[in-house]
Amino acid sequence: MPVIRIAAAVIVDGRGSILLVRKQGTSAWMQPGGKLEAGELPDAALARELFEELALVVDPATFDHWGRFTAAAANEAGHTVDCDIYALAIEQTPVASAEIAELRWVALDDTQLEIAPLALEQVFPRLRASVA
Repeated sequence: MPVIRIAAAVIVDGRGSILLVRKQGTSAWMQPGGKLEAGELPDAALARELFEELALVVDPATFDHWGRFTAAAANEAGHTVDCDIYALAIEQTPVASAEIAELRWVALDDTQLEIAPLALEQVFPRLRASVA
């Protein structure tokens, strides 16, 4: 199964909602982030992607590395994502840019949206456990 190497952000607001994005032409909601370029470190790739996709300026030194996780790719059938996940705080307001069609703050108990497997299987359970 082909593997897509990515980095993704876990950004939670003061109400405990997580920032998710939906890319143009897709239906699944996922954490912001994206593919690593050749020779790029995951935290640098995430900082670049957050700037390109959400106009956020962030310092990788402030990221909290949760680890490296795998899941079925949400938008590319038959592929797996291999993802470094980082939690971080933002002070700016994200703005959907580049290939991002929409962004929204999502409650952890939202069952109405199609959530990407990585978020559903790895991120949401960890966030729920941290507030329990």
